[in-house]
Amino acid sequence: MKRIVMVAMWAALAGLVLPGAAAQAQTAVPELALAPATNLSVTDLSAQRRRPLRRVPIYRQQEWAPDVYPRYNPGPNAVRDCTAHYVQEYRPSGTVITPRMNCYWRPG
Repeated sequence: MKRIVMVAMWAALAGLVLPGAAAQAQTAVPELALAPATNLSVTDLSAQRRRPLRRVPIYRQQEWAPDVYPRYNPGPNAVRDCTAHYVQEYRPSGTVITPRMNCYWRPG
């Protein structure tokens, strides 16, 4: 990141120091020049398109729900009871054995 900033600073400094290298405006060819409009007032600000502000949704604590089971409070003495086993899964690369676990809350 520091390198990018330094390169940008050097480029800006080179643009200030070398005025002969600045871009020059081209003059219009007289036969292609159009007649100027008389009643148009176009400024830089009016030519820009205005975009609406983006709003970020903010959720209150009571609206937020975790993506875990259970979504309720199991109680002060609850115990998590789990059973684990292995199952065969058939995949394109071949059959593999993977662990599975089932858990539930029970009163303690």
